[in-house]
Amino acid sequence: MADGVVDVDAVLKEAKSRFKSTEVAKSVDPEVDVGNLLLCDQQPVDSIEFRKKKEDFLKNLARENTQLLFNEIWKLPTERFEGVILAQLPAPTTVIPREKPVPKPKPLTRWEEYAKLKGIKKKKRERKVWDEEKQKWLPRYGYERGNDNTKDWLAVVPDNADPFEDQFEKRLEKKKERIAKNEYQRLRNIAKHKKVKVADRNLKPSLKQSKDQIMAAIGATRKATASVGKFTEKLAKEKVPKKAEGRKRKFDAVAGEYSSEKTKTLEVVEKMLKKGPVLDINKAVSKVSAEQPRANFSAKKTGGKKKGGKGRPLSTQKKGKARQGGGKGGKKPRK
Repeated sequence: MADGVVDVDAVLKEAKSRFKSTEVAKSVDPEVDVGNLLLCDQQPVDSIEFRKKKEDFLKNLARENTQLLFNEIWKLPTERFEGVILAQLPAPTTVIPREKPVPKPKPLTRWEEYAKLKGIKKKKRERKVWDEEKQKWLPRYGYERGNDNTKDWLAVVPDNADPFEDQFEKRLEKKKERIAKNEYQRLRNIAKHKKVKVADRNLKPSLKQSKDQIMAAIGATRKATASVGKFTEKLAKEKVPKKAEGRKRKFDAVAGEYSSEKTKTLEVVEKMLKKGPVLDINKAVSKVSAEQPRANFSAKKTGGKKKGGKGRPLSTQKKGKARQGGGKGGKKPRK
């Protein structure tokens, strides 16, 4: 470029040398599924070119196939959304295997159904709001949110309200009611989608009740006596549920004798400091008593001829050892 004159031919040549053409020619047309953004190259691979320069061959092949896919995408109808051009993809034609089924669309809530019926559109609000007191932008919700009325030191009493009523307490109660209402509506939507019957918001009894609900109501009425259902008479053809009642757990007293707590702690410390293995005497005795009948049975089966054998009963072995010590015909013990 000289004296403000631009050489167009030089600029075009430089651009052609830097960027490759968008037109790609192939002897075999590829299969393109724009709905899945999928392109299958049907052209056979040139083995000679592939062996010469593998990396360059694969890069060039990937660029050409990607260029072909983008050429097909630019042929689709487009729309502009929030300053971005979007292409409307058609329905996919290739069936891609999946490990799990396609997730079903999330069902609409009652409010979403009402808004769709009335044509109400959700307006996106800003994430931050302007706080007049602190003179800065703060989050709309959450920690250190802007215009937080729960931290006000002064509350205005309305004209028609009781002047001795605590307005701060009233504000907290209303907030709790809103939270409980939202939670009830959330659970009601879940129960509706799972086809589970839910009680009315005012806890009114429904006309049609399931068998489990009736049994639960009968059990509650049985316990609603002074004896907690112990002496309640059964109705005609009434079946008492077999489900065992829960037992209350018993805990040690918080304030009591210090000696019992001290002994328990010392027992734990002794077990920890004991080098040898801890022997459970009750468990060992029960194990020996369980094995003794088996030994007697095996001794009877073998005839009990061998002295001190494996099949000999435990009681006879003890007696034999006692006779060796000093009985009739036995050896005298050494002094």
